[in-house]
Amino acid sequence: MSVWSYIRKTPWVHRRRGIEIKQAKIDAILRMPEPRNIHELKSLQGKLAYLRRFIANLAGRCQPFSRLMKKNVPFQWDETCDKAFNSIKSYLMKPPVLVAPVPGRPLIIYVAAQERSVGILFAQKNDEGKENALYYLSRTMTPNELKYSPIEKLCLALIFSIQKLKHYFQSRSIHLVSKANPLKYVMAKPVLSDRLARWYLQLQQFEITYVPQKAVKGQVLAYFLAYHPMPVESELSDDLPDEDVLVIEVTPPWKMYFDGASHKEGAALELYLLHQKEKYYLTPLH
Repeated sequence: MSVWSYIRKTPWVHRRRGIEIKQAKIDAILRMPEPRNIHELKSLQGKLAYLRRFIANLAGRCQPFSRLMKKNVPFQWDETCDKAFNSIKSYLMKPPVLVAPVPGRPLIIYVAAQERSVGILFAQKNDEGKENALYYLSRTMTPNELKYSPIEKLCLALIFSIQKLKHYFQSRSIHLVSKANPLKYVMAKPVLSDRLARWYLQLQQFEITYVPQKAVKGQVLAYFLAYHPMPVESELSDDLPDEDVLVIEVTPPWKMYFDGASHKEGAALELYLLHQKEKYYLTPLH
């Protein structure tokens, strides 16, 4: 698939004020009647999952539907489901606008941990010094992760964000904002457990600086995401980046990352190439 073919299939477009959901994707959901069976409910949830980058608290909003997805449960669309469905439609009538990251400018990552979930918010300051949201993540913890201490849960949030959006960390310096300093906890311990040692090696790959918590607005949003997380899709990987040190692996010498969109009024594309830890930014295409 070509780059432009991929861009045409994305559910968002780049406009002057930021990244927006394509109106056709919104209209497809707004026109949907209430689901009459499990097949139609799965179709609805598939469309919503496609837009999950833009929908805050997607799992919480869809929670009333979860019981209908269980096996051997009669499909009964009740008032609670109807209220949740209408709430989602109301949300999509005024969808949020995200912004694309500016090459070479530091990113701000807010991490928060609750008893059973973690929340992450990626932001970046614009030319006026105002923070704009780029991406938000949230997930529940596995049974083993529930046993972690509070500071280890913050470490978990940071590692999870690295594994989900690694190319963001590779291309920019990161300012980490959280209630406590997970970097110090991992880096300063004289003796590390196997899990912390693996996290230590992953964190060493990137330029991450801890910043004391000051920005209340961003942190409040991160805590909100933690309180209303998306279900965990898979357990966190503890694999070392170069665990198989005796294995010779031939990989392509260049990696390309891009973020772009296309619509009837035009198109935009941000590209950068990564080669042996050197970053090369390409002129944006319009």
